[in-house]
Amino acid sequence: MPKIQAVLFDLDGTVADTAPDLAYAANSLRLADGVPPLPVEILRPLASQGARGLLKEAVGLTPDDAGFEHARLRFLSFYEHNLCVHTKLFPGIAQLLAGIEARKLPWGIVTNKVEFFALPLMQQLGLAQRCAITVGGDTTPNPKPAPDPLLHAAKALNVAPEACLYVGDDLRDIQAAHAAGMTSVAVRWGYLGDGPPIERWHAHHIVKTPKDLHDLLESLC
Repeated sequence: MPKIQAVLFDLDGTVADTAPDLAYAANSLRLADGVPPLPVEILRPLASQGARGLLKEAVGLTPDDAGFEHARLRFLSFYEHNLCVHTKLFPGIAQLLAGIEARKLPWGIVTNKVEFFALPLMQQLGLAQRCAITVGGDTTPNPKPAPDPLLHAAKALNVAPEACLYVGDDLRDIQAAHAAGMTSVAVRWGYLGDGPPIERWHAHHIVKTPKDLHDLLESLC
């Protein structure tokens, strides 16, 4: 396995706990329709799936339903105005990023959150000036699980894909990493979705905490 020269992260559920603000946007639709809000913990596992996953759980709509697009736009409007109210870095992420920077390794974000939300969120989290690149879900024609956004990031960093580590909390993250030829790390602290368990994602590595990821980097670098 080549020496790791760059670390790329998913955003929602990996670097930042965005679930509270995403759940607020989803519950705002329910409240507007006179329906009681759902507990955040019910919506949390779906946060990495964005509007599609959250709207299915919150209002029972899928992309095939006639009212989905209208609900999606309302959801995004609520989210735009509450982008970083309760969103915070997961415990240990600040120290992890500082450790990566101390090693002089570039790090970046590759997320399926569109740039319109991803870029200002990175600013509000205080990370925009520190990360080497932020790739959104609409930066390339095909989002994860396609390899396109990961390969775009590697090319921008001038690092071979096989020398990149990609870290995520969703099956699509691991699928994208494999397709891009990157070393994949699945994190147990994330949202993990509602699909197969993390052990069946076939990630190269599974870590429980950011400290575990730091220790893994020690061995890979």
